[in-house]
Amino acid sequence: MTVANPTTPNIKDSVTERQLTVAENRTIHVRVFDAKDPKSVVIIAGAMGVSQRSYEKFAHFLGEKGHCAITFDYFGTGRSLQTSIKDCQTDVRSWGEQDCEAIIDFAHTQYPDLPLQWIGHSVGGQLLGMIRNTDKLSNALTLSCGTGYWLHNSPETRRIVWLMWYVIAPLSIKFWGYFPGKKFKMVGDLPAKVMLQWRAWCLQKDYAVGVEGPEIRQRYADVSTPITSISFSDDEMLSERNINALHAFFNQDHVTMVRLSPQEIGEKFIGHLGWFREKFKQSIWTGEILPRLNRGV
Repeated sequence: MTVANPTTPNIKDSVTERQLTVAENRTIHVRVFDAKDPKSVVIIAGAMGVSQRSYEKFAHFLGEKGHCAITFDYFGTGRSLQTSIKDCQTDVRSWGEQDCEAIIDFAHTQYPDLPLQWIGHSVGGQLLGMIRNTDKLSNALTLSCGTGYWLHNSPETRRIVWLMWYVIAPLSIKFWGYFPGKKFKMVGDLPAKVMLQWRAWCLQKDYAVGVEGPEIRQRYADVSTPITSISFSDDEMLSERNINALHAFFNQDHVTMVRLSPQEIGEKFIGHLGWFREKFKQSIWTGEILPRLNRGV
């Protein structure tokens, strides 16, 4: 793992952008949001098809509160796509075993004396069970994170998701050579192997561990980092059953489950992709996430 071509930091924003070499022919784009006198480093691992830019305001907020934040795009997505998406051979498991492991090593090397924390949104939380160096993490939060097993999806998603897995995904990949999610306003553009692996997981009751086998099942069970799951009752994609099923793969001695409704925190709607928006700065960022990060230092 090497870091190449750091750009000159923007003094006003205290943001540094880097290309992180993960392996041969594999680099990912990373943004580091500095904090004055930081008390921890927080890696933000985003949801499937969601650019790291979407978490920019939240990352600035963490910096203002004394937590250095690191965002990145998984290889083959966002600014970590260096070739034609048709030629990108990555899959979801490689995002965990290569990209996420490299980010943890990078953060640990850059800030060896600071606690290292993880915020995983959706797939960013799922990947915790595929990362082999989670021992370097002192604390983890998962947001809107559960299995994608389609028969457990929230009712509004379950009614239509069969069309995605049995028709749209396989046929579009065969025709275009990748999943053109932007055309369908679904997820976003994804490399073919990412979409096909995710499809296989979502059609299996035990999700990734049911497809990838005993090694991954054991890896989930071996994670010793304290994990807090924060989920929302109005998530239009994942049901509480999805959420509980994913976190059941981890050692329950290390897992805390928090289920919130919009009304109890003074909001009308949060959904699967809402929490990182600035409108939730007081209710979710300050009220729910920050206290748990502060306890992790």
